Amino acid sequence: MSSATQQLDAIAVRIAALGGGSGSVTALSDEARGSTELLGALPPRYGEVLLNLLDRLESSALFSEESCSFSQKDLLDNLQVWVDKARGQLVS
Repeated sequence: MSSATQQLDAIAVRIAALGGGSGSVTALSDEARGSTELLGALPPRYGEVLLNLLDRLESSALFSEESCSFSQKDLLDNLQVWVDKARGQLVS
C-alpha cells in the first residue's frame, strides 16, 4: 500500500470518527494538511478543495451549529465524497 493511500485511509478514519461523535476537527485538519504525499499524488485541484473544506470545518467548530453558516455534518459528508473521489484518482 502506498504512502498516499495510507494517508487517505487515515483521513477517512478521522472523518468517520468525527461523524460518529468522537475525534476532533483539529486532529482531522492536522492529519489532512500534513498528508503531503497524498496531495502530491492528486491533481492540484484536489488540494484546493480539501483546504477549502477544512477551513470551513474549522470555522464550524468555533460556533454552535445554529450560529454557523456551515453545517458540520454536511462538511463531513463533503469530505467523505472528496475521499471517495481521491481514492478513485489514486487507483486509476
